[in-house]
Amino acid sequence: MSDISQARQALVARILGGRGDASRAQRRAAFDNTGLREPLSGVVEKVARCAYRVTDDDIAAVRMAGFTEDQIFELVVCAAIGQATRQYEAALAAVEAITGGAEHASSDSR
Repeated sequence: MSDISQARQALVARILGGRGDASRAQRRAAFDNTGLREPLSGVVEKVARCAYRVTDDDIAAVRMAGFTEDQIFELVVCAAIGQATRQYEAALAAVEAITGGAEHASSDSR
């Protein structure tokens, strides 16, 4: 396994299973962009699809729903890394489909 693969796995393991103020279930839901209620689900969706559209009002609504600043930060990070992971895996699958896997091994070792 390449260094980049190990680093990615360690990052995901840490944000989902490590110590945090948000529960592990909440972090997993934000990572997967599923199973959250408003207003958090709206913020997570925006982070995953169009992060530039997240506003101060969006964050204030999540805070008013009872989440702390630390929990909000953790959940936003999980949402961003979850979306990046899905995009990365889709890109690798596309490369593998075209090349039959020959490019996958060399691109993952960079």
